[in-house]
Amino acid sequence: MKLRQTSLLTLSLLLSACAVGPDYQRPGAPVPASFKETEGWKVSQPQAVDADPNWWSIYNDPVLDALEKQVTVSSQNVAAAEAAYRGAMAAADAANAALFPTIGVSGSFTREKGSSGISALTGGRASGLGNVVTAGGQASWALDVWGKLRRSLEAAEATAQGSGDQLAAARLTAQAALASDYFSLRGADELKRLLDATVVAYEKSLQITRNQYKSGTAAKSDVDQALTQLESTRSSAIAVGITRGQLEHAIAVLLGKAPADFSLAPTPGLADAPTFPVTVPSALLERRPDIAAAERQMAAANAQIGVAVAAYYPDLTFTASTSNTASNFGHLFNAANNVWSFGPSLAETVIDWGARGAQVDQARAAYDQQVANYRQTVLTAFQQVEDDMISLTLLAQQAEVEDRAVTAAGEAERLITNQYRAGTVAYTSVVTAQAAALQARQSALSIHQNRLTTTVALLQAMGGGWKVTSAAP
Repeated sequence: MKLRQTSLLTLSLLLSACAVGPDYQRPGAPVPASFKETEGWKVSQPQAVDADPNWWSIYNDPVLDALEKQVTVSSQNVAAAEAAYRGAMAAADAANAALFPTIGVSGSFTREKGSSGISALTGGRASGLGNVVTAGGQASWALDVWGKLRRSLEAAEATAQGSGDQLAAARLTAQAALASDYFSLRGADELKRLLDATVVAYEKSLQITRNQYKSGTAAKSDVDQALTQLESTRSSAIAVGITRGQLEHAIAVLLGKAPADFSLAPTPGLADAPTFPVTVPSALLERRPDIAAAERQMAAANAQIGVAVAAYYPDLTFTASTSNTASNFGHLFNAANNVWSFGPSLAETVIDWGARGAQVDQARAAYDQQVANYRQTVLTAFQQVEDDMISLTLLAQQAEVEDRAVTAAGEAERLITNQYRAGTVAYTSVVTAQAAALQARQSALSIHQNRLTTTVALLQAMGGGWKVTSAAP
């Protein structure tokens, strides 16, 4: 009867238990109604688009597709984040297990001579030999009356969720780094082709100048200028190999490979920069994994305040144990050989000289720090989107202007070269026109590459790519 009353008391305590400390409410963050640099952009409707895990497919590049599928499983940074996530999940499981009783069993067998225990078990023959067999069990249950364990579980679960978001952020970072390096490498390939083609054209100009020099219609300085321009361009073409090699090495490491085990063959052409809608600022809070991770870290820090506050209250623990001792296994579980105990215990710190208060203050400060980190993460996210949007807008305008410059420079190069052949202009005019044409073509190529890498940055800043559904306007 007393045991039943105790059980009912325990159940009532559990049902009426409260969790001390503040309940989590996500703090506000400075979220604008719209992005500043949206002129010329189509703003998506939240129900019309969804995040695409294979966001790089927007570039329609099969080589990039194959590389991206490798980076998510081979990148060591992603592997480290995945291991951290598994560790955080295990920690949450351990915190959940703390809510339940722990049960243990023990047993022993000894052979003794002359002990009081042997005398009792062998009918008073203290000097004889005898066996002592012992079996027992123990149970302990720390009742979570004040919510300390539940707050610990809340913190562990939030930490695990944040770790999952950090894993997603690591994947996105590796994918974006790979795409950016890939387009930079393809840009280097295009620059090498441009310089190689220019070398061929300059070789023809050098031959023309030499022929004119031999015929007495050109000066030796014209030949020297043509040769200088040719060799300088050859040198620039060789230098591109340094950049390309380093980018290839960087891609290899992103794929979890040694640079010596990876190579990427040059391919002609450079993908066009895609167009895609932008999300509203408030949706960024749900799309970006780094923001989600920062928010979960806030929730974990908030729960830790409750853990610290619970230290002010006594710990209530129920323990039970049973033990049986006999001279042989056959008599081990006789009722006469059983000893058991059951009962609650309270433990409370009376004087700690302010230690618990300091721990609460520390927990509150840690929460405030996470709130500031969260808000800074949100602000940085908005800045990144705005930066990339204005960059793409102005790069598109710059590309149009530079394309006109390339056309004009090419025409000027053609006309001045013909005039030189006719003997109406000095060779210095040809050199100047050729240098201007090459510079214009290099600038156009650089702008094209920058537009590609900036689209990658914007896709990353928005938390991934876009997958347009049938509901899209």
